[in-house]
Amino acid sequence: MLVAPFAATLIQLAISRSREYLADETGAKLVGSGVPLARALQKLHYGVHHIKPDHRVEPATAHLFIVNPLSGRGISALFSTHPPMEARVQRLLEMSPRIEGEDYRNAA
Repeated sequence: MLVAPFAATLIQLAISRSREYLADETGAKLVGSGVPLARALQKLHYGVHHIKPDHRVEPATAHLFIVNPLSGRGISALFSTHPPMEARVQRLLEMSPRIEGEDYRNAA
């Protein structure tokens, strides 16, 4: 009885992460390549991880960032609604050759 809500939460979070991958793929198809989206994600990731030390990020305002500045690793990643940025960039770069060979924008 105690395991069911925990398992349901994990399944819901996994579905949310898979939807994020689907959104990345849809955006890459719309643009015609995954490379520009991968670069944009890398820039966002770089920016949030190079916040000056004197600019402390409060947990109460973390949701206002495009990329969560307080995201953790390990067990906290299990409860994340978004996949790791590195994984998203890698998938976008891997799907780019396939997407660039097809024209999705003119499909009916």
